[in-house]
Amino acid sequence: MDDFARIQTFIKVVEAGSFSAAARNESSISSVARQVKSLEDELGIRLLNRSTRSLSLTEPGRVFYERVLSIAKELGNAKWEAKSFQENVKGVLRVSLRVLPGSMLIVPALPKLVALYPELSFEVSLSDERCDLIANNIDVAVWMGDMPDSELESRRLSPSRRIVVGAPSYFERHGMPEKPSDLRDHNCLLLAGRPYASGWGFTKEGKSEEVEVEGNLRTESGLVLLSAAMAGQGLIVVHEWMLRSPFTEGRLVRVLGDYTVRPRPGSEAELHAAYPRSRGSARKVSVFVEFLLALFKAPDTLTR
Repeated sequence: MDDFARIQTFIKVVEAGSFSAAARNESSISSVARQVKSLEDELGIRLLNRSTRSLSLTEPGRVFYERVLSIAKELGNAKWEAKSFQENVKGVLRVSLRVLPGSMLIVPALPKLVALYPELSFEVSLSDERCDLIANNIDVAVWMGDMPDSELESRRLSPSRRIVVGAPSYFERHGMPEKPSDLRDHNCLLLAGRPYASGWGFTKEGKSEEVEVEGNLRTESGLVLLSAAMAGQGLIVVHEWMLRSPFTEGRLVRVLGDYTVRPRPGSEAELHAAYPRSRGSARKVSVFVEFLLALFKAPDTLTR
């Protein structure tokens, strides 16, 4: 069995959180489990703790995952860059992006894609609402949630892991929470609207805890929350993919890293790249989708 194929399967299992999710639309659950077990047998260590309800990395498994994830990304980037010389990609690519991933991650990374394909240009719209891609002549959209439309193809970009963060300036004034109950003494910035309760849920070692939080800002805009947090106003819960740049630049710091932030009802949705099935074979579409996949698979330092 190919070593790299087994490693890729192992990475998928870790990111998906289960064998069944990793196998979805690609292979059988037994095949996925067999590949991971084969890898463990060869290494002589257990990479994953298995239970009837969940999977978790062992300590050697976490070290192995972090190393191979970086290697897999570099190999993926090398293959992607090599392919870029095979065909000339040009024309206008019309994309619709969710506001936060579009403004915080995707648009700032576009110069790299333009450097590879100087004849490719973009028409970009930012919206958290889904539009009819075919009727609006959109080539690729970045959406959150399920993809029920049979006329669309989709690729998963990122899981929906959420974390608690704040600015260094805020922690200098108020200190860092060491456990979820400490959040009651902190200014927690909240999303407005009916689905967004003021209770933040956490789990650790199988134990759950719900904390009612309060703050001096409530808004319907995730971008407003992020800006306020970076300005030192308070703490927020966000999807970790939103924070790659603010985190690496030191503008935000993760707290309560030993805890898993439970998703609120209806918020387990993952980020996807969606495109009309009729356009999936277009070179400019496939190049942009591969670019998004490579971008979101960048090694994540937030969980370390």
